[in-house]
Amino acid sequence: MQPLPPSLYAATAGPAPPTPPLVGDRKADIVVVGAGFTGLSTALHLAERGADVVVVEANEPGWGASGRNGGQVNPGLKPDPDEVEADFGPDLGGRMVRFAWGAPETTFALIRRWQIACDARQGGTLRAAYRPTHAAGVRRSAEQGIRRGLPVTLLERDAAGEATGTDRYLAVIRDASGGDLQPLDYARGLARAAMQAGAAVHGGTPVTALARAEGRWRVATPTGTVTAETVILGTNGYTGDLWPSLRRSVVPVFSSIAATAPLPEAVVRNIMPMRSSLYESGHITVYLRVDQQNRLLIGGRGPQRPIAAPSPVAYLIRYAERLWPALNDADWVHGWNGQLAMTPDHYPHIHQPAPGLICCMGYNGRGVALSTAMGGEIARLASGTPAEGIDMPVTPIRSMPFHSFWRIGVAAKVVQGRLRDRLGL
Repeated sequence: MQPLPPSLYAATAGPAPPTPPLVGDRKADIVVVGAGFTGLSTALHLAERGADVVVVEANEPGWGASGRNGGQVNPGLKPDPDEVEADFGPDLGGRMVRFAWGAPETTFALIRRWQIACDARQGGTLRAAYRPTHAAGVRRSAEQGIRRGLPVTLLERDAAGEATGTDRYLAVIRDASGGDLQPLDYARGLARAAMQAGAAVHGGTPVTALARAEGRWRVATPTGTVTAETVILGTNGYTGDLWPSLRRSVVPVFSSIAATAPLPEAVVRNIMPMRSSLYESGHITVYLRVDQQNRLLIGGRGPQRPIAAPSPVAYLIRYAERLWPALNDADWVHGWNGQLAMTPDHYPHIHQPAPGLICCMGYNGRGVALSTAMGGEIARLASGTPAEGIDMPVTPIRSMPFHSFWRIGVAAKVVQGRLRDRLGL
């Protein structure tokens, strides 16, 4: 079991619930592998349906990107609604749009229902553009949302400056359904809720083998086994070789964050005054928010290796100072990262590669809300709803060629994306 990596969240989260390792052999209806948002939300929804659910996690709940992300509860999918409906048709595409753009409300409703203490704040999400071509894209997104009755507002330059406290942005779309939270507290709260609903959650329990015999799955760990009718894999950016080709169907990408100490009120007053979370529209996304303790968190692409201090992402700090010169004397005290999972088509992937086996991963940077909401869909699928009846497509696993060179590919993509952003392409 690896210790929880250092981060602002690890330093400030409430205590973790007890999740002792699995010991011995037992039976269950369903085994969930991975105790991030996907696995924990799925386990909670299944337990509420009366299923006997066991969650096994190699480290502790929230150890991966679920406990280390930007804390932004963002709506939607990476493609715009019109593109989603063009790709999947008016029926499934329309359901996908309603599902994904409704995911923040699903998340905040779950937090309210289970009274999860995680600094949840539904203050909206801003998608901001500083290049004319990107601003045109933001305006198209706003038009598509308004046409569908989504809670979106287009803020042109002056209004964008009032919302953000900087004159950098030409156009901003605000979705009132979004917001932010403390993700490690949220993961721990989901684990508690799942256990209160009747699920068993075991940390320090890596899965060493997965085999099917006589219509049931046998999940082996170093200290025990679970035999169940259904297995759900929710390992996302930390997917290994438990199932053939699954790891090679997503690209794990490190996303890094730097955070200040709590800022003086005189400094923070004009930084993101609406207290919405923000992400930039571009090929290489920078995202930021001010938390409820007046800390600024700014994230983006960084080293494709673990970091534990702000110095490796000094460029993010310089960018924050460019946006708000009042930060020049700020004390940057935390820097960390984690691996999210990207897919070639930018859609989340659900797979059923064998009877009784379900895989779900690849949220492309929108995992807080999407993975939470996806837990309900996976629970429906595992409970007998046909694949055609859920609100995301179930697709075959498709391995990417040259996947072993993903670090080189990510580095090249970042350089290319930054160049295109500078050129306004």
